[in-house]
Amino acid sequence: MHFFDNSHLAFFKLLSFRILIVLAYQIMGIAVGWHIYELTHDPLALGLIGLAEVIPYFCCALFAGYAVDHHSRRLFGVFACLMLFLNTLTLTAVSAGWIGGDPSLWIYCSIAFTGVARAFIGPSYSAMFALILPREQYARASGIGSSVFQFGLVAGPALGGILIAWAGKTAAYGFAAGLCLSAAVALLLLRIKEPPSAVSAPVFTSIGEGLRFVFSNQIILGAQSLDMFAVLFGGAVAMLPAFIHDIFHYGPQGLGILRAAPAIGAVLTGLFLARHPLNQHAGRWLLGAVAGFGLSIIGFALSTNFWVAGLLLLLSGVCDGVSVVMRTTILQLATPDAMRGRVSAINGIFIGSSNELGAFESGIAARLMGLVPSVIFGGLMTLAVVAATAKLAPKLRRLHLHQLN
Repeated sequence: MHFFDNSHLAFFKLLSFRILIVLAYQIMGIAVGWHIYELTHDPLALGLIGLAEVIPYFCCALFAGYAVDHHSRRLFGVFACLMLFLNTLTLTAVSAGWIGGDPSLWIYCSIAFTGVARAFIGPSYSAMFALILPREQYARASGIGSSVFQFGLVAGPALGGILIAWAGKTAAYGFAAGLCLSAAVALLLLRIKEPPSAVSAPVFTSIGEGLRFVFSNQIILGAQSLDMFAVLFGGAVAMLPAFIHDIFHYGPQGLGILRAAPAIGAVLTGLFLARHPLNQHAGRWLLGAVAGFGLSIIGFALSTNFWVAGLLLLLSGVCDGVSVVMRTTILQLATPDAMRGRVSAINGIFIGSSNELGAFESGIAARLMGLVPSVIFGGLMTLAVVAATAKLAPKLRRLHLHQLN
């Protein structure tokens, strides 16, 4: 399959949008984390970054899914890019001292608007992905899309750390703003034939239809729940500034390396799965990958050597890469075309918000239990989630992808 010939130019443009927006989001995220910890030296303040984003995300996600299903997928993606552009400009002004008042308050407000923008990105991408590609290419394309996404997770933190170390937070925020604007241009250049706008059912009726579909489908619900609770309890990324400052004693470059390590593993995994899709025993691979993720996080928490910690985070990324590709493929194959925006929005609530809620949970746990014990606890809870999902979702455990075609 040749993704980058003329017939697949639209897919290339869609991937360009994805990599640019992920790079912007990651650079902004690492700059915000460093900025807040410099101001407060409090792990809970790092957790509050996630809470500030997830509350507006929760409030907007279902309505964003409805809007994408009933109107232009592409233009809502452009809207999200422009909103992130304005947010990063605000953060640039705060960092440069051009805006008075409490800088922490301005940062948290900007992150809240980031949550609103992010509510539209996932549904828009998912719906455009399905418009551009035939079903038989979903598994391989999901691997490529995952690799592009994870490459952004590699390059974004590393680039953010370098920018902060060499040019300062203001330059990092400004660079992220430029990437947001470039992502909007990539979507404006995308030419796809969108289906006619769906008949506008009442908003809450339409949202309820999407919720009923997800909660009545054991495979989709099981896959989403597995990742949500695993990331909720097993995410250590939000606490990395504290590990860098208090345990490893590195600067922002070290933070960039550790933030990038999981994504390096996930990129390599995504590239492998793009060529070798896991069509057989998909459910078992998904469960095993999340269990491996939990074990890697426990190992990271117990490590005291910077490079050993980085290797364990890389292994966590390998496991997460398998999980992401399998979940994305299952979601694309099992979702009707007319419902992709709403189902993707619900998936975003399950999966996307779990990163921010996980950051908040990690901050609370670190305050109550201490930094290292809180991360060990999260890894153990991830293993418990895998065991519960295997028991409660037998259809997912026995799933082969060909069953969804």
